Amino acid sequence: MDNLFKKVWNYFFSKKSPSVLGIDVGSSSIKLVQLKKKGGKAVLETYGEISLGPYAGFEIGRSTNLSADKVAEALRDLIGEANVTTKSCGLSIPVSSSLITFIKLPQTAEKQLETVIPMEARKYIPVPISEVSLNWWVVPEEQDERSEFQGNEGEKMEQGINVFLAVIHNDAIDRNAKVVKAANLESSFFEIELFSSIRSSLDQSLRPVMVFDMGASSTKLYVVERGVLRNSHIINKGSQDISMAVSKSMGISFEEAERLKREYGIASGGENKDLTEIASLTLEYIFSESSRVLLNYQKKHNKNVSRVVLTGGGVNLKGFKDYAQTIFQAECVIANPFEKVEFPAFLDDVLKTAGPEFAVAIGVALRKLQEME
Repeated sequence: MDNLFKKVWNYFFSKKSPSVLGIDVGSSSIKLVQLKKKGGKAVLETYGEISLGPYAGFEIGRSTNLSADKVAEALRDLIGEANVTTKSCGLSIPVSSSLITFIKLPQTAEKQLETVIPMEARKYIPVPISEVSLNWWVVPEEQDERSEFQGNEGEKMEQGINVFLAVIHNDAIDRNAKVVKAANLESSFFEIELFSSIRSSLDQSLRPVMVFDMGASSTKLYVVERGVLRNSHIINKGSQDISMAVSKSMGISFEEAERLKREYGIASGGENKDLTEIASLTLEYIFSESSRVLLNYQKKHNKNVSRVVLTGGGVNLKGFKDYAQTIFQAECVIANPFEKVEFPAFLDDVLKTAGPEFAVAIGVALRKLQEME
């Protein structure tokens, strides 16, 4: 693996522009991507992933809840393995450590948003406002939404201002800051992972698109239209739940179940029939919830979401794309975030496969590059 990283580095070796690091600390692994600017384009210098399971005494693929010190230890190991050469970084924050919601304010409040929004946000935040960091944006309305606004149950509401709230608990920020310091890095921001994933996985599109992001312990759904986040939802099941179900049903270790899942996926038929049936039971719940979110959005906004972008490590299973397309009855594509950076041609197949797992890390690194301009 070291030789691969050295080839990437040697291929693009240059000291002319600063390098940046995007870090995604997930529940089962840490991913990082190092980029730099060359000729106005983002260039890949190195990347890597390390499983967190062994740091908690678990198998590879298992989700963990490690202390900041243990996460920093794993991150330091990964930095060494990947031959990282910069300390300048940004980190993602899991959706599970944040609160994402939309609120509606009267048009009359437009001139007092700075004071009105924190007061209104108290209704949605289950902890004291002093314990969180709050960001907000006014969401532009579409032409057909300006005359009336449809509430959660379809009732008409008075015209007003749509506001997107992003709330992060200060404990999560402090924990990330501790990880950064212990790993001897310098971070200028922490970003909720959904923004990173959207940045790296989507191109500008006028049509509504749903991002389906399956990680180890959860699956996240984001509906984006005209570059604006319109809806988000989290399902507390992910790819590790498939391995756990296979392990329990077939009476094998989690490690063996994980190996079978990665080797055979959910392609039906033949000797893998039992594996496919077991995996499908877990996926049925995830896709049932996803379909409900999709249909509710389409009904509420009277718009068709005709494209689903699949990202996250869980979508790399064999047969997953076809399965998703059958359920959603829409065009499904596997995200390829490495398309947004330059790299040696010999890495094309490797990075296309790895892409969905590195979507968040790439998104963070791309933001960091923009920050350096």
